[in-house]
Amino acid sequence: MTARPQPDEYQPYAETYVSQVPHDKDVLTVLAESLKHTYELFTGIDSEKAMYAYALNKWTIKEVLGHMIDTERVFAFRAFCFSREEAVLPGFDQDVYVNNTDYNARSIQDLAEEFRVTRLSNLYMFKSLTNAQLNRRGTAIGFAVSVRALLFCAAGHELHHIKILKERYLLIKKRHLFTRDAAFLLTILI
Repeated sequence: MTARPQPDEYQPYAETYVSQVPHDKDVLTVLAESLKHTYELFTGIDSEKAMYAYALNKWTIKEVLGHMIDTERVFAFRAFCFSREEAVLPGFDQDVYVNNTDYNARSIQDLAEEFRVTRLSNLYMFKSLTNAQLNRRGTAIGFAVSVRALLFCAAGHELHHIKILKERYLLIKKRHLFTRDAAFLLTILI
């Protein structure tokens, strides 16, 4: 079982993600199990619902999934580099990354499949790491972080966004779908 990271192994904001990982399960098991649930959740969303955003200037469901893919890659890349003793990596601005893609033009099924294969690849990488590699640290956005903490961040980030999706996006029953196009029209009409 992979030991939980200590608070000095990650930035304070990352506690939001680390705390999502259950204490009674190995983080690699969490990554594998949550992948199955996440894939089923997204592939069960129809194309109209996938364009839903719960408020003006908030991401659509497709964009949330795209952000999850981006962040999965970033956490894994950092873990890979730091495990190989790379010392410093730049940060990334999630909004810039999402705004410079067109996730809304892709099908939700295609995005779900991309998340699935990205996570599977990352699982193989994480499973291959030794304890010495998991304990290695590097610097990202000016903060020291361990490879182990990045592993927990990857798992917790997914769980965090699934929780938000269920609370703010998918529990909407009879409310009118709010898409970015509709939001734009509303701003013109008002």
